[in-house]
Amino acid sequence: MGVTTHAPASGTEIRAFQVEIPEEKIDDLRRRIAATRWPSKELVSDRSQGVQLEALLALARYWESEYDFGRVEARLNALPQFVTEIDGVDVHFIHVRSSHDEALPLIMTHGWPGSVIELIDTVGPLTDPTAYGGRAEDAFHLVLPSLPGYGFSSEPSEIGWDLSRTARAWAELMRRLGYTRYVAQGGDVGAGVTDAMGRQEPAGLIGIHTNLLVPALGGPMPTITDEERAAAAQIALFQKSGNGYFVEMATRPQTIGYALLDSPVALAAWMIDHDTDAYYKIAGAFVDERPSGNLTRDHIVDNITTYWLTGTGASAARSYWEAYGPDAPAAGNTPLPPSTVPFAFTTFPGEIWRTPRSWVEASYPNVIYFDAVDKGGHFAAWEEPELFSAEIRAAFRSLR
Repeated sequence: MGVTTHAPASGTEIRAFQVEIPEEKIDDLRRRIAATRWPSKELVSDRSQGVQLEALLALARYWESEYDFGRVEARLNALPQFVTEIDGVDVHFIHVRSSHDEALPLIMTHGWPGSVIELIDTVGPLTDPTAYGGRAEDAFHLVLPSLPGYGFSSEPSEIGWDLSRTARAWAELMRRLGYTRYVAQGGDVGAGVTDAMGRQEPAGLIGIHTNLLVPALGGPMPTITDEERAAAAQIALFQKSGNGYFVEMATRPQTIGYALLDSPVALAAWMIDHDTDAYYKIAGAFVDERPSGNLTRDHIVDNITTYWLTGTGASAARSYWEAYGPDAPAAGNTPLPPSTVPFAFTTFPGEIWRTPRSWVEASYPNVIYFDAVDKGGHFAAWEEPELFSAEIRAAFRSLR
């Protein structure tokens, strides 16, 4: 993928960045979509055998014939982008400073199968809240980095890039940007990075917010109340029949990587087969042309196209091996101590499990905010960017 940088790489320098997509890469992508060898239709009426043929055919038809391939370049280049080398990785990030004087710096981390694409519609509501019915004093200076091996960040060339190492890199990024007092947010893999930042307590970090409760993935949680038992049952169901992607990427990321780099339709299928709520919303956007909030056909294909054109399907998969794999270096590490950094949490109804407040308070000693909202799912920032942004503003209000 072609890029333009406006300064040579040297040490800790921050360089301006622009995306340039060669036309031959688009032509090759279209050719590969058209040449797809399709399997026969699944033998069930739901997603229990995987991504349904009707949904993927509709996605592929739209991608090849109707989608505007200039969207990724245009949407990203409309925002200030930069790259800087941290610990051997060129970290790509979007950095938008608010025009409001008292804005609070915020670093926000995407997950898998997301990218900075899923977060860019929060830029307006977070940096200029007055344009979206918010208050000037709730504004943020926003930093949106691409995880190592995702999108426009370079691939790690050695093992060891686990959640903690990424968290340290993010603290270094905020230091280089001159931020001495800031907050952090993350969902999915980004929640793991943000949780690690809270436990590391780097200088300047004054609060964190996540929308996925990381400790609930690490072991049993209390099951005393009906709400707790319902959440535990949701996690058990996910681990029994919904986490195929997780197991494969945490144990054999290189194996699936061959398909993800060779076939765009295989990449699309892998990326939309995440969780039940998100899958049916995405399928509905293509089969019925009925998007759920901001999960439109164009936005979904923007994200998949970014993975394809940057060739990061395999390297992104390896991040799961690093973070959760039994053979990764991190598997033998001593767990980080509990965080005393102020912690905020929002639970969305379509998430893999509906997190009870009691679990949040059992996991973090300094809870300053909890909210349960009535819409949105695993990709909450993407699906409901204005609601999500309002939650972030409310979560950190007491720290200003």
